[in-house]
Amino acid sequence: MLNKILRYIFLVFLSVSYTLDAQSQQKVLGLKEAEQIALSNYGSIKAKANQLNASKASLNEAKTEYLPDVNLSAQQDYGTVNGQYGPVYGYRGFSVASSGPALNNQSWSAGFGALYLTNVSWDFFAFGRATEKVKVQKSAVNLNESDLVQEQFQHEIRVAGTYLNLLAAQQLSKAQQDNLNRAIDLQKVVIARVKNGLNAGVDSSQANAEVSNARIALTNARETEQEQSNQLAQYLGIAPQDFLLDSTFVTKAPNTLDPQSKINPDDHPLLHYYRDRVAVSDEQAKYLSTFSYPTFSLFGVYQGKGSGFKPDFGTNQSDYTSSYGAGVDPTRYNYLLGIGVIWNITMPFRVHFQVRSQKFTSAQYQDEYNLVSQQLNDQQVLAETRISNAVKNYQEVPEEVKAATDAYNQKYALYKNGLANIVDFTQALYVLNRAEVDKYITSNNVWQALLFKAAATGDFGIFINNF
Repeated sequence: MLNKILRYIFLVFLSVSYTLDAQSQQKVLGLKEAEQIALSNYGSIKAKANQLNASKASLNEAKTEYLPDVNLSAQQDYGTVNGQYGPVYGYRGFSVASSGPALNNQSWSAGFGALYLTNVSWDFFAFGRATEKVKVQKSAVNLNESDLVQEQFQHEIRVAGTYLNLLAAQQLSKAQQDNLNRAIDLQKVVIARVKNGLNAGVDSSQANAEVSNARIALTNARETEQEQSNQLAQYLGIAPQDFLLDSTFVTKAPNTLDPQSKINPDDHPLLHYYRDRVAVSDEQAKYLSTFSYPTFSLFGVYQGKGSGFKPDFGTNQSDYTSSYGAGVDPTRYNYLLGIGVIWNITMPFRVHFQVRSQKFTSAQYQDEYNLVSQQLNDQQVLAETRISNAVKNYQEVPEEVKAATDAYNQKYALYKNGLANIVDFTQALYVLNRAEVDKYITSNNVWQALLFKAAATGDFGIFINNF
């Protein structure tokens, strides 16, 4: 029997040692490290980075719009050259460009022909249309850059908030575990006193109820902890796991309780993004207005043409050859240079409404900018109030914990000696549990309030560099 007891104690010792060793080997995930992981892995940030790369590529393409069009073409054909007087229209290109004499009868004589040409067309002046298109794309690049920056900032806030929430949930689970342990201790005392006839049997029922209630509270706390842990894993872009977090946010307050932002209010990442939306819309209105004006073009063509039909084929239908080499060898050359202007005189009427529509869009974006700016200003005022209230609670909670602990110890001693009833003792148990919960929450709330101020001011540094 003694050997079994010793073996059991040895196994328990090994189990506890293994658990403690595993916990000691688990790496603490600091908040700064969590932020780096999140910024590297989160899907929306990757998507916006690719969006920015796409807009930069489009900008490079827009810069080539001012280059002339240079087309090279070569074709070699075999067919007849019957001509006929009369008007025709090559609808959508569904016709041939055969050139030959208008004969009295159909001729099936066929030979080879070829056409080689170089065409250059350059819209050298369109009242700044190409330049405005480049400006639009540059403003689009700026918009996507600010969109990426604001997404990174927003995600930093999300990760920090979830980190604090998980840390608070872990501490609440610890508080509920301590409460369960105390309830079990109470249960043991009550059962012993009831068995000895020192207390009524109803006391054991109430003690059992307190243990069950404590177990339910612990289960709910662990469920909340698991939800926050899963949310943090999602924001980090990694698989769900148990996190060992930095306890600094529970054990101490920020170094500076009222830090001042070093960022100009107008430079808030979110405001920067909304301001760039307005800029893109304004540039698009300017670009659209250029379509009201004509386009001036330079063009030039140089071509060579070959044919298996001889010059006198009109009078001598046998004077042709079906030789491929003779037909595709160019024997006639032409060039053409010119300058032209094209202007759709109804275009200004259409463009007028397009520009007007775009200006209304700019006004819409400006109104949204003003709304967000007002909201951020209001949040800054609220942040100061939240910090002030959180600090007051943080300074008050030690007194609450001390008083609750003293009351619990007193009621525990009185109950063990039959000088207090179980109702008084369970009330002290509840007060102590509430005080411990407040202790874990108040420090976290100071950091949460500071994070709220960082989100409102656009300066994440006043939070992340304050411990």
